[in-house]
This record gives sequence, structure tokens and C-alpha cells, in this order.
Amino acid sequence: MRVAVTGAATGIGAATAAKLKQAGAHVVAFDIAEPQLVDRWIAVDLADPASIRAAADAADGPFDALINVAGLPPREGLSAKVLAVNYLGLVAFTEAMLATLAPGAAIVNVASRAGAHWRDNIDEVRALMAVTDVAALPGFVAAHGIDHVRAYNLSKEAVIVWSMAQCESLIARDVRINTVSPAAVTTGILDDFTAAFGDRIAKNVARAGRPGTAEEIADVICFLAGPESGWLKGIDVTVDGGMTAMAQADMLGFADDRAAAP
Repeated sequence: MRVAVTGAATGIGAATAAKLKQAGAHVVAFDIAEPQLVDRWIAVDLADPASIRAAADAADGPFDALINVAGLPPREGLSAKVLAVNYLGLVAFTEAMLATLAPGAAIVNVASRAGAHWRDNIDEVRALMAVTDVAALPGFVAAHGIDHVRAYNLSKEAVIVWSMAQCESLIARDVRINTVSPAAVTTGILDDFTAAFGDRIAKNVARAGRPGTAEEIADVICFLAGPESGWLKGIDVTVDGGMTAMAQADMLGFADDRAAAP
């Protein structure tokens, strides 16, 4: 199995690359920083369309899976760059890599539980999806009043929606696509999320018992990248230790029912 992985130098991407290597896969890593324990590293800056084109041109396909993990956390002052890397860069890189994918290949895009409200924000998601030029993003951010937290959420909402929208056309090419949406995960950028989302993360982690690990998310990614998940197409898999289920139970009033039980 030959797999292309973005963001393989750190965090979930590094854990995914390690698990793939343990399973005997040939891993080609695409990252701005050099990763460890992969078969080949191709440098790429996902905020730079020219860098994306050069990296895809250098790729030695065919690949049985493309796994897009690379992304930026919500950091103040980086709204436009978060959108550039997390959404426009992911889309541009995926489109540039399509010609290298083997028949039956899988694409796995890492989104986030923070993107779960795409239905509520579909107009803004559509507006972002209409942006095709990275240079237009600062103006987009200003026009929509987008701060770094909203930029992150919007980028992940758009990844989920775009991936669903590609499902049918990719099936026609014998390629399938899915997304994975982790919640709080113990990686080097967890502090960024804690700073951005504050008490919400602490409360959710407390209810779930602990944050997830990069290895746990990697397990799900590797499953979606492999043939065992061949009938899963166009879905978003939320990996959050029960956080979504508990939030939905609260919305349905089951928390009140539990409190009232003798």
C-alpha cells in the first residue's frame, strides 16, 4: 500500500504515518517540516499555490490513499492563513493529487468537531467555497468579520461540506472520500484550542473523562484509508469520546430526565 500523508511531521499526522509504516505501507509525507520515519518527504507550503503544484508534480504515484492532516490551529492574527491552509490548501492539494491516485483509492480529510455546525452556517461556508484565490482571503475575512476562532471553525465546516460534495464525482473515478472530525486531542497544539475555546474544552474533556490521543485518531484514519472501509463514502466520522452524544442528549432534555430520576 502506498500512501500520501500531509502534516506527517507532528501530531495526528505523525501518528498516522507511524501506524501506516508499522502495517508495511510505503509513506510519502508532504509537510513544511521534515518528518521522521517515512519513506520520502516532499516539502510543501499549503498556503502557497505554487508550492502545492510543485509538490504534486514531484509525487511518485500511484497512491492507494491520500490523507490530508495538515492544518493550523486557531491562532490570533492568522485568520486568513488558517482558511488558506485548512481549506483552500487542502482542496488545491487534493485536486492536484487526483491524477496520482490508483483505482479504488481512498481520500481521508481531517476536519474537526468544531466544524459540526456547517448546516447552521451554510451560507458562509458556500461563500468561502466560492473563493478560489488565496490572495482574496484577507478581504473575505474583513468582509465577514471573521476572527481566528471563526476562521478555524469555518475552515473545518468547509472541509466537511466540500468532501461530501465531491463524493459522487469521485465514485465515478473509483475513488472514495471521507472526513474525520476529532475533538480535543493531546497534541502540541492542544493549548491553542484551550486558549481559543476556553471553558468549553475543559467541560467537554471532563465529561468525556480525558482528551483523545493522536494514536486513537490515527486508528480511525487508517481504517478509512484501507479496503476494510470500502463501503464508507462521503461521511464524517466524529471521534470525540462521546462529547457529541452528550451534547445532543442535553439538547433533547435527557440531562434533565437523569437529574430528576430517583
